[in-house]
Amino acid sequence: MSGPARPSLGVLLSSGGHDKAHYALVVATAAAALGRDTTLFATNAGCRLLLRDAPLAADPREAVLAARGVATLAELLDAALALPVRLLACEAGLRAEDLSGRSLLPDAEVAGVATFLEAVGAGQIVSL
Repeated sequence: MSGPARPSLGVLLSSGGHDKAHYALVVATAAAALGRDTTLFATNAGCRLLLRDAPLAADPREAVLAARGVATLAELLDAALALPVRLLACEAGLRAEDLSGRSLLPDAEVAGVATFLEAVGAGQIVSL
């Protein structure tokens, strides 16, 4: 017998820094693993998390995390896709950062904030 339905979760990532991007993926994958419908919405500098060339994966902290047994960005992105976490890149945020939707991971969608809000519905939104 299953419990009550869990509210959806939206993770809003507006920072391009490694720490916030890493934790955004930690929160998103944990929520999805618990059975919540989860959407990660990256905007402005946060869009860099969803780039195909993965500049944040080159951050020196990635090697430290791996050596300490902590999931890396690449591992968390793989988990996010497998669970699944819906990955949205903000259309306006991409423009603000002079990035192209063609530079995104194949599973990332370009969308606006209305799409993000619709996906989350009455659920929770966490901003990082």
